[in-house]
Amino acid sequence: MHSFIHPMLASGALQFAFEKATTEGKITITALGILSLISWSIIFKKTGQLYLARKQTKKFIEAFNAARDPLALKRQNLTFEGAPAYHLYSAGAEELEYQLENNPLHVQGKKKAGPASLSTVRVLLEETSGVEAMALEKGMIVLSTAVAGGPFIGLLGTVWGVMETFAGIARANSASLTAMAPGVAGALIATVIGLLVAIPAMFAYNFMVTSIRVITQELDGFAARYLTAIEHQYGFARPLSEELKEANTLLAEKIVSGITENQGVAAK
Repeated sequence: MHSFIHPMLASGALQFAFEKATTEGKITITALGILSLISWSIIFKKTGQLYLARKQTKKFIEAFNAARDPLALKRQNLTFEGAPAYHLYSAGAEELEYQLENNPLHVQGKKKAGPASLSTVRVLLEETSGVEAMALEKGMIVLSTAVAGGPFIGLLGTVWGVMETFAGIARANSASLTAMAPGVAGALIATVIGLLVAIPAMFAYNFMVTSIRVITQELDGFAARYLTAIEHQYGFARPLSEELKEANTLLAEKIVSGITENQGVAAK
């Protein structure tokens, strides 16, 4: 690879072409350079973000699966910053604790979350899932712009440069290769730079879009499992009327049992 790149750079073709480029061509190249810097900054930032998200999510899911109580990690103050699933879990746990504290239903001496409370938690999980997905996709529009727009911006600079070259040749009444070559070389460098901007952005964009899609699907799956765990632990396995009926029946049995015992003591 080095033996291939070194002669290409040593020939000075890029430097020669840039020096012969028109003012419009240099403006185009400068714009592409700025776009390239922004693209690479996003590539490095998103790569780190996605790596951290996958790593922390794996740790969080293992810890969540090991806990029997959906609120166990919250009560243990365990944190997994950078994991979208943890951020969703934390938001849901805070809302559930609030509902259990302020709007509880007491069944058999336990705090339960009513249908309205569970609905509130469900809505919050959906909102948080959307926010986390948008956070993962933030900045991707710049990469897609670099992929789609980079070659066209470069092509614009090339066509403009070629137009200037032919106009100059026409004014000078000289159509020799020596007169044309510098202008054409200066025009073509804009397309080269445009492709150098678009190609890395294309590979990075495709890789990141796939990774984001996987993380988003995992996030949706976790949200469904988390809500199911909440409903099993803090919701009602049966309709509320049946739960209350059973609680009243048990209470009545205890009262009858107590009365019976008192009558037996009195008889003695």
